Amino acid sequence: MSTERLIGKRGRVVRVAISVIGIVLLVNGSVRGSDDLWPFGPMSQYSMVVADDESILFTRISAVTDAGTTVDVPLNIEGAGVARAEIEARAGEIVKDPSLLQQVADGWARKHPDKPRYVSLELIQDTTTLVGGRVNGPSVPRVLTTWKVRS
Repeated sequence: MSTERLIGKRGRVVRVAISVIGIVLLVNGSVRGSDDLWPFGPMSQYSMVVADDESILFTRISAVTDAGTTVDVPLNIEGAGVARAEIEARAGEIVKDPSLLQQVADGWARKHPDKPRYVSLELIQDTTTLVGGRVNGPSVPRVLTTWKVRS
């Protein structure tokens, strides 16, 4: 016994309308080229190919806590409330105005009041060199800017 049913005219119209709306949103996001429009725009951090003999750049934030430890800031919504892609996209702005890192410290403190607070932050870019498509030695870190967190 088959449980298949034919889709009525209204069902087809709804499906076509939803498809057209999705395509229009995707084209709009692609033309504007902004990751802010995800899922209806490009995720530019995945839109590249690395040649076998190039370097890969990885942006991260390191923090010194009030407990005296140095940690990598978890760049996601659950961690500091900001995604790595946002930091990478705004790295140039952050270098020009390191006070933008205050938002990262504030986000961490708000989300994790029971954890050590950040007292200073460093925006770091790690470079991993590829030779023949394989990693050639350890990553080389470069501090782009620092910020002393305001209490």
